[in-house]
Amino acid sequence: MDKLAAMHTFVEIVDAGSLTAAAGSLGCSQPTVVRTLAKLERSLGATLLRRTTRRMSLTNEGRVYLDDCRRILADVAAAEALVSTTGADAREPQGELRLTAPVLFGQRHVCPAVLAFLERHAKVQVDMLLLDRVVDLVDEGIDLAVRIGKLADSSMIARRVGSMRRVVCASPALLARCGGAPGHPKALRALPCVRFRGARSWAFADGLQIRVDGRLLVNQAAAAVQACEQGIGFAAFLAYQVADSVAAGRLEVVLEDHEPPAFPVSLVYADPRLLTPRLRAILDWLAEALSARDAQGWLTPVLF
Repeated sequence: MDKLAAMHTFVEIVDAGSLTAAAGSLGCSQPTVVRTLAKLERSLGATLLRRTTRRMSLTNEGRVYLDDCRRILADVAAAEALVSTTGADAREPQGELRLTAPVLFGQRHVCPAVLAFLERHAKVQVDMLLLDRVVDLVDEGIDLAVRIGKLADSSMIARRVGSMRRVVCASPALLARCGGAPGHPKALRALPCVRFRGARSWAFADGLQIRVDGRLLVNQAAAAVQACEQGIGFAAFLAYQVADSVAAGRLEVVLEDHEPPAFPVSLVYADPRLLTPRLRAILDWLAEALSARDAQGWLTPVLF
């Protein structure tokens, strides 16, 4: 069995919506399509499509396999185009890329770079997932991830593009009520703080951990920034999260001399053997864009 041809048939069945329609678009008979699908399912040991006299639907296995088929067929097409063309066209990346980044960081820093990349490379499609959770690149079919922090999975390939400060901030009004900025992190134990869920202590230089408390517990940075601006308490942020607030004077950074080591900002991918021309292109593009942004300082507001 020609596995690539079978994959193409399976994708065409799904896209066409029926075996008959798929046979028409493929230029073959319906029995041929049925036999190809049956052979593919036997080789996989799984049912890809549930079929009745009235409807057809993907199984869970079929849904996962469909995404893989689309990716593989796109990669094959890109490889063939790369070999069969010459000059500038041979170097032009094409096909689909899936990348992920933290929500706010992605909105402010990754998305503008991706939009510029798409303007430059008309044959590339990007599926961008902005999520505030660590995504499993292999399980979820992600080509590239932007990560802030230490990498837990040593099997991933990381390209460092910058460093991110972790800063403590407060509103001018709160600082006035407290008699000025605290001189040492230990003073936070007696001051109101806005905490992120799951973060009972804040880290500072030399391994110092300070347990903080306050009346507000949040799970999103935007809520913490709003509360901090209104003087509810001191709060700890990644620098990019408060860049606009600090620039506008709504928040002030305190305890700068006691900041912990900065977190690495990295571009992460799973396997160097799968470094397609399009992945290499966007990797280099984002590395340049984010490194330039890092050089400006993440506390500098983004100017569009």
